[in-house]
Amino acid sequence: MRHVHAFGDDALGQSDALGVAEAIAAGEISATEAVDAALERIDRVNPQINAIAVDDRERARKRAADDDFGGGVFAGVPSVIKNNTLMAGIPTTHGSAAVPVRVATANEPFTDQLLATGLNIVGASTLPAFGLTATTEFVDRDPTRNPWDTDYSSGASSGGSAALVASGALPIAHGNDGGGSIRIPAAACGLVGLKPSRDRVVASPEGKAMPIDLISNGVISRSVRDTAHFLADAEKFCPATDLPPVGLVQGPSERRLRIAMLTEPLTGQLLDDDTQAGLTATAELLESLGHRTEFIPVPVDRAYVTQFTDYWAMLAFSLDRFGKRMIDKGFDRSKLDPFTRGLSRMYLRRMWRTPSVIRGLKQSTARFRETFARFDAVLSPTLAHTTPKIGYLDPAGDFDEIFDRLTRYVAFTPANNTSGAPGISLPLAQTSQGLPLGMHFTTDLGDERTLLELAYELEAAQPFARINDAG
Repeated sequence: MRHVHAFGDDALGQSDALGVAEAIAAGEISATEAVDAALERIDRVNPQINAIAVDDRERARKRAADDDFGGGVFAGVPSVIKNNTLMAGIPTTHGSAAVPVRVATANEPFTDQLLATGLNIVGASTLPAFGLTATTEFVDRDPTRNPWDTDYSSGASSGGSAALVASGALPIAHGNDGGGSIRIPAAACGLVGLKPSRDRVVASPEGKAMPIDLISNGVISRSVRDTAHFLADAEKFCPATDLPPVGLVQGPSERRLRIAMLTEPLTGQLLDDDTQAGLTATAELLESLGHRTEFIPVPVDRAYVTQFTDYWAMLAFSLDRFGKRMIDKGFDRSKLDPFTRGLSRMYLRRMWRTPSVIRGLKQSTARFRETFARFDAVLSPTLAHTTPKIGYLDPAGDFDEIFDRLTRYVAFTPANNTSGAPGISLPLAQTSQGLPLGMHFTTDLGDERTLLELAYELEAAQPFARINDAG
């Protein structure tokens, strides 16, 4: 085990993003001191965790010197943008050698919303090729490693962002989620990961082009309040028109919840012992706080697994065949990794099922949301088993074997993406080896407030383990 973190006695200290922002606003530290501390921390840990895709430190230093952050809640706080999201001045290569290194000339709409919170972007974080898998590993470069133990995966697809925040290099980082890609790395790295409701934040160009928009942008953080303040500030910049407002959630509610509990993954296998123990302990914690939990069967048909994987494979096929149009005119499909090509080939064999797949996913959404007629929230593990070691989901491995492993691992989070419902992973458990285990909560579309109130309560009742206290 190699344990990597950069926490120390510098301008960032032990603070979360809001704490750093408050220190800057109070004049206790400057934005320049904050960014310099972050860059020194990145330089200390990145050789071990490999989480930076693009370094943009000189522009970040200039923004800090110019105090060019507006009135956002995180004014001057150093962060990163995931390298599948366009930001002017940064090449966006989506984690793939198939995409040419070409500097973006403009921000995409969500980037403006992210920057309006005041974050100072020091670079771009790593992701696996096109975010299509649940580990940040590659065929042509070193993997991004989990700072809790560098033999293990950091999750994905926002794996670089999670590794940077967990290691203390940065207090908060951007992520996006099309099947669990905020929540999975948050679970693997012991962080808070909220996937907002569909259309809560500005939609991505890729998501808007899909028959069903799976993608939500957000952040990965070490504290519930950072995530709550991000969401509130993002809402100020661009309020959602078809959802109830969230506002700034600042603590728990007195309301006691009816919480459904899922113990069986969509794929039908049993949970491993550590994950089952973590789920049971979380349910007991909820009961001790006065909430009511009740076991329920999986609230979607078993056919959902095949429907989702067909839709997921369709995305890979679209990239494979139309990458020059979708991504960049210089897209080179001959440089696609074996896993992306395998997904594309799988879709080609199943293409005829596409209309029924989309119908089935929409029907599953209706059934999934019926759960909230009886319950306020749903509890499950974030993932169906503990975080795997590097290599277990190797994108260069035998496709059928890796695909089977992946679908068994990521068996809870995708329902939130197809339904649009919000979901949050909280670091409420640990494995027998001391690695983080995420517990996942879901509410109905538009009800982030309940998720955040519950998250505040659980964080206070059982403070999240910190990597710098883990030995």
